[in-house]
Amino acid sequence: MIPIFDLDGTLLDSDAALTAPFVRLGIPAESVSFGMRLDEACARVGITVDQYLAAYDSGFAEPFAGVSEMLAALPRWAICSNKLGDYARQELDALGWEPEVALFAERFEGPKRLGPVLDELGLRGEEVLYVGDSEHDRTCAREAGVRFALAGWNPRVTAEDGDLVLSAPADVLSALR
Repeated sequence: MIPIFDLDGTLLDSDAALTAPFVRLGIPAESVSFGMRLDEACARVGITVDQYLAAYDSGFAEPFAGVSEMLAALPRWAICSNKLGDYARQELDALGWEPEVALFAERFEGPKRLGPVLDELGLRGEEVLYVGDSEHDRTCAREAGVRFALAGWNPRVTAEDGDLVLSAPADVLSALR
């Protein structure tokens, strides 16, 4: 089984990094929501994507504890994220992470979908595990017939009935067996 990961809130502890541009633009931090596309989040609070991106610092987000070690132990892994590709690739490059496949917002028509990632990997839904942190991630997995695991190491996640909840990044390795 091959893991596919969401990026922000799953591999990267990026809540502060994602919130900071909104706050710099006068939006209260408590008004910021996670798990949606950037254009939707910006429209929701009345700013443009360009304004947000001008205030974004791609070097601010750090991996959750244990993530780099977990990724190093995986022979194959991929990313499926709503993040804009240029910014995501900067973060991946800075961390030295090299997923086999990494698809970002520009690759999807609308919200992210696992189908294009599965196609590039040459796999079927039952051959992968999608690890994410949001309701959108859960829905994305369900629509593709992919098993979903919740990144329980992110303190803001909320489990639902039927979720496989992983307490630490190392638990991904066990879940793949």
